[in-house]
Parts: sequence; structure tokens; C-alpha cells
Amino acid sequence: MRFMYIVTSSQPMAAPSPALMEAMQNISEREIKGGRMIDNGGLMPLATGARVRIVDAELSVIDGPFVEAKEVIGGYAIFELRDKAEAVAMAKEFMQLHLDHMPGWEGTCELRAFATPGVEIACQVDAQSRVAAHA
Repeated sequence: MRFMYIVTSSQPMAAPSPALMEAMQNISEREIKGGRMIDNGGLMPLATGARVRIVDAELSVIDGPFVEAKEVIGGYAIFELRDKAEAVAMAKEFMQLHLDHMPGWEGTCELRAFATPGVEIACQVDAQSRVAAHA
């Protein structure tokens, strides 16, 4: 199964320590060589981004930073793993690096399975709800 990890924090965005960067590089290299990590990366500050949204049937663009942001996505990773249990174990190992190398940092690693044939339950339920609402 393919999983996306999304790392968020409510703390002001700070650059990872050199020790954390090295530890993350080591785990990334190991997981890429093992064929489990597909992609990963850190994200630039909110000031460099934009949001494109639809409100009242109109598109609008809002440049960052976004003052209402309570949590900021700092980075992501995409893995191909056997199951959710393996995904949780990998996320715990990754977050342990933050405990070890960034004392005082608080954050979350959310992991989500990709919707794929045979695993599209959420999409099917949502589609069925819309059909029922219009019937």
C-alpha cells in the first residue's frame, strides 16, 4: 500500500538542526535503497506559497503567508509499505528522530493511505452520498 506522511507543527517554522538533517538523510537513503520510500521533501515557508480556492462559485488566489494557519505542513514523504502497521512503525521511527535531535519541538506525522483500486472506500462512500442526496 502507498502511504503519504504529512508532518505538521503549530510552532514557528525553524530549520532542522544539522544532526536532524543527517539523521533524516540516513533514514531516507536506507528506505530508498530498500524500495520503500518513493519521495520526500521539506516545504518552504508559508510566505512563498499561495492558495487557489473556490468560494461562491468563484476562483480566487491568496498569496502567503496565511494568517489563519494554526498548523503548518513542514514536509512530506511517500512510502510503499505492506500495511498500516508497517506505516505506523515507520512514522514512529521518523518522529523519534525529532525527539532525539530537536528537544522541545512538537508536531504530528499524519499518515494517509492513497486511494487505489480496491482501497477507494472513502471515495465510493462520498460518491454514493452525493448520488443519494440528488435522488
